[in-house]
Amino acid sequence: MRQILLKVLTFFSAIIMLFTSPCGAIRQPLAAKFCPAYYGAPAVSKPLAATAVPQHPFLAPEGTNGMHGNSYNSGTYDYVGPLGVNPVVKSRSMNVFGGLVATLMFDSKGRIMCISGNVVGFRLLLLDAETLEILAETRLPQRQSTREFFKTFDFSKISNDTSGGAYCHLLAGDRPIIGNSDNVIQIFYVDESGKKPEWKIEKEYDLQPYLEDGAFITDAIPDFDGNIWFVTRPGDVGFVDAQTGAVKVMRLENEEIQNTLAVCADGVYIVSDHAMYRFDIVDGKPAYTWRTAYDRGVATKPGAINQGSGTTPSLLDVPCSDGSIRKLCAITDNADERVNLVVYDRETGEAIVTEPLFAAGRSVSENSLIAHGRSFIIENNYSESGAGFLERNPTSEPGVTRIDMNADCTGCEVVWESEEASATVVPKLSAGNGLVYLYTRVQNKDIPKSAVAWYFTAVDFETGETVYKVFTGCGRNWNNSYGPITIGPNGSAYVGVFNGLISVSDS
Repeated sequence: MRQILLKVLTFFSAIIMLFTSPCGAIRQPLAAKFCPAYYGAPAVSKPLAATAVPQHPFLAPEGTNGMHGNSYNSGTYDYVGPLGVNPVVKSRSMNVFGGLVATLMFDSKGRIMCISGNVVGFRLLLLDAETLEILAETRLPQRQSTREFFKTFDFSKISNDTSGGAYCHLLAGDRPIIGNSDNVIQIFYVDESGKKPEWKIEKEYDLQPYLEDGAFITDAIPDFDGNIWFVTRPGDVGFVDAQTGAVKVMRLENEEIQNTLAVCADGVYIVSDHAMYRFDIVDGKPAYTWRTAYDRGVATKPGAINQGSGTTPSLLDVPCSDGSIRKLCAITDNADERVNLVVYDRETGEAIVTEPLFAAGRSVSENSLIAHGRSFIIENNYSESGAGFLERNPTSEPGVTRIDMNADCTGCEVVWESEEASATVVPKLSAGNGLVYLYTRVQNKDIPKSAVAWYFTAVDFETGETVYKVFTGCGRNWNNSYGPITIGPNGSAYVGVFNGLISVSDS
């Protein structure tokens, strides 16, 4: 009966979305009235060293230009996030059914530029960062996975597909760059010459002639020379030449790419479901400088999308005891009993650290790591029962851990382990105040048994202790379902949830 009702709701949602855009706050069920609004106490700010990430020459300022904060995918922001002082939670529903906001970016006026996805497709939105009001919108081409969903009503067709706009980046000059589901890289800008702001297309690069049937762009981002690199789920890796516009592409045969790229001055870093790669341009073509296979296990684990690493590569430039800088790249693998943090030397591809994570048999990581200083923070996403919005009782295994590289970057040590269960969110760190932000499902004697209560959760970077939790909402609409946390330049934190977007701010 539940599945029949879901299909009916989905159908009518699709019809309504053809003609209307939603507005207003995300609805709360009655159970929300009985959930505690706050646990803990306001944090004392303990600022960390500023992020050691060089400004990408072709992207908007670091911290504003993509899902992971910067081209190193560090998940770390210099902004001061919420301290939990009389917190205020706001929300915006983006659809009758669905509407989850994935990548958030901020333009030079402090407005939000983001992608919102639902059962019909993706929209590029311009939002007021304070009220979350939609100021401008445009629809992106419908994805093949969406068309397959309407044939089968199998929502995994959509939820396991990261192509067509789930990832995007903000170029300098407030211009989002998106690889859409027609395999066209589009660069947008906001035209404000009229009464209302309006999205316009500045430039397009059609990649369809260069890709095989069934290949769709997962992500597109410029390197430090302005060449626009792209990847597809079936393993295509290529770039658009910055000078000539020529498209060059190669395929990693029998390998799948589901994550975005990491980009720095020394190369482009890509993880497939088999190996970690560094790519460069050699004789005018994409080529990998090194390839290092990792332990991919024997099967896809509960909570993971595929049989391979679930993490986007994160980069660090770490000062060593001898005065040198060790350039690192980190992911987690998919080893059977316990996944490992794997840290590579960016010059050679050598795996210099392989550190087991979480409980044996209940260990998986599907979200990008936090990287700061010489530290990596990893959350456990193992979910036997399922943690997505379709689950009545979404749960995940506990586990968030901080691991630091040693003084000469030849090994590592576990600094702390937290029992917080941050089901599916992409966690973030505020270097401005020393807090790690999670999004947790809370179950205890204070909360009604039938309630699925979600809390914005702050953990001390130094100690791993939970500082505070802020109740955001209750039920399916408030499940973040693999949406990220983003820290804004205005001091607010934003979380993409199934029905749209929420913000948490100090008052």
